Amino acid sequence: MLKYLPTIGMEVHVELATESKMFCSCANGLGLEKEPNKNICPVCTGQPGSLPVPNQKAIDFVIQAGLALNCQIASQSKFDRKNYFYPDLPKGYQISQFDQPLCGRGFLDLEVLPRQGDKYEKRVGITRIHLEEDTGKLLHDKANGETWVDFNRAGVPLMELVTEPEIASSAEAKAFCQQLQLILRYLKISPADMEKGQMRCEANISLYPRGGDRLSGTKVELKNLNSFKAVERGIEFEISRQAEILESGGFVRQETRGWDENRGESFSQRSKENSNDYRYFPEPDILPLRFSNQEIEEIKRGLPELPWEKKRRLISQLGLKPDSAAVLVSAPEMADYFEKVSSELENWLSEEGREFSESGKAKLNQLAANYLITEIQRHLFSKGLSFEKINITPENFAELIKLVYEKTINSSAAQIVLEELFLRGGDPSQIVQEKKLAQNSDVGQLEKVARLVMEKNPQSVADYQKGKENAVKFLVGQVMRETQGSANPEAVLEILKKLLAESV
Repeated sequence: MLKYLPTIGMEVHVELATESKMFCSCANGLGLEKEPNKNICPVCTGQPGSLPVPNQKAIDFVIQAGLALNCQIASQSKFDRKNYFYPDLPKGYQISQFDQPLCGRGFLDLEVLPRQGDKYEKRVGITRIHLEEDTGKLLHDKANGETWVDFNRAGVPLMELVTEPEIASSAEAKAFCQQLQLILRYLKISPADMEKGQMRCEANISLYPRGGDRLSGTKVELKNLNSFKAVERGIEFEISRQAEILESGGFVRQETRGWDENRGESFSQRSKENSNDYRYFPEPDILPLRFSNQEIEEIKRGLPELPWEKKRRLISQLGLKPDSAAVLVSAPEMADYFEKVSSELENWLSEEGREFSESGKAKLNQLAANYLITEIQRHLFSKGLSFEKINITPENFAELIKLVYEKTINSSAAQIVLEELFLRGGDPSQIVQEKKLAQNSDVGQLEKVARLVMEKNPQSVADYQKGKENAVKFLVGQVMRETQGSANPEAVLEILKKLLAESV
C-alpha cells in the first residue's frame, strides 16, 4: 500500500482558431506560419502608443467552452496586466485576466480507463477559464550559440483553463486532457493539436500522507507536457520523485519543473511564482466586459451537439453498441462520416420499400460502424492517412455495406473492394462485377462441390459423425478453397450439415 497519495490539478492553454489575433488585426496563424515575424504589427509587438482592441470572436469562443463545461458565465469580466519580463514578451507584460475571468466554477465528467483495473467515472471540477494573449517564440541556434525571437505567435488568443485539485492519478489527468481536446474540436474553437503547441498542458502535483489532508503537500508545477503520453509519464515520474524525497525524510521544494521526454525525467527550471509576483492591475486601455442573460442564452443555443450527446443519440436512435459509439465520437470527422453513411442506408431501405424492424436497422448500422472502425481505420493507418483524407464517398461506402449485408459478397471480397476504392475509387458494385467477386449461393452447384470435398476428406466426415463439431469448419474451408472464395459460407455450412446428416 502506498504511503503517499497524489493531488493533481491541471492548467491547460489553448490557442483559439480566430482569423485575427487577440488585440489586433494581424492574421492568426495558430503557430503554423513558417516565415518568421510575418504576422506582426505595432500592437502585437508592443510599440509605444499602440492600443489593443479585444477580439469578440475569441470572447465568444471562451464562453462557448465555459457553457460546454457547465461553467458559470460572468455577467461582468475584465482584462488585467500580468507583469513579467521574458525575451518573447514584447510589451514586458501580458494582457490576461486575474480576478474577474469570463468563466467560473464548472465540471467535466470523465470515463477513466487505468492501465490496471476497471473503467470508472470521475467528475473533475473546473475552477476558472480565462482569456489572454500568447507570447512569441524563442528559436535557439545551438550550433552558433544564438537565440532568435519570432513574434508571429505573440498576441494569438489563448484560453487558459484551471481545474480543481481533484485529479488523483496520471490516468485521470490523461483522460481529462483527451476529453477536453475532443470538446474543443466539437466546438470548432481550436484544432487543439498538442504537437503543434495549440494545446499545452501543465500539471500541479503534490503528495500527502495516506489518511492526511489532501491539500497538505507542496505543489510542484510540471511544464512541457506536449502529448497525452507525456502527461501520463511526466506525472508518474514526478509522483515517484516526490515520494522518494519524502520517504527519505527530505522536503519537496515548491518550484516549476520541465519535462524531458527523451530522458523520461523532469528537471528544475525556476522557483514557483505566485500572483503577487506578477503585480496584476486592471488593463487601462480596455473597458470592462458586460454580458446580458440574453447574450449568453444566444451563444448557448448556438452550441453544437457535444460528444456525450452524440454518443447517446448513436446508441438510442441508430442502435449502436456503446463501445462502437464511443470510438466513433472520439473523432468528430469519423462520427460525421458515419452519420452520412447511415443516412444513405436509411434512404436505401426507403427506396426499396423494405419493412425493416428497429433491430434490423440497428444491425445494418452496426455493420457499417464495424467496417468503419476496423477496416477503414486499418487502411488509413497503413497508408499514413488521416480520416480527413479518405477518398471514399459515404454513398460508395454505404453501397459496400449493402453488398455485405445482402451477402452479395463475403468479407474476403469486401477487403478486395475496399482496397480498390482506396486506390482508385469507383462504384463498389462495378468493382464486384469486374473482378467477379459476387458470392455463389447456387445450391445445386455448391452441393456438387460439397460432395466432392466430402469424398476427398473421409476422416473429417467420420470425425463430425463422432460428435466433433469443428470438423465441419474444416470442410467449409475446403469448399471455399475449391470455389476460390466465391461460395457463400453460410449456404455451404447448411449444405454440408444436410449432406453429413444424410450420410450417417
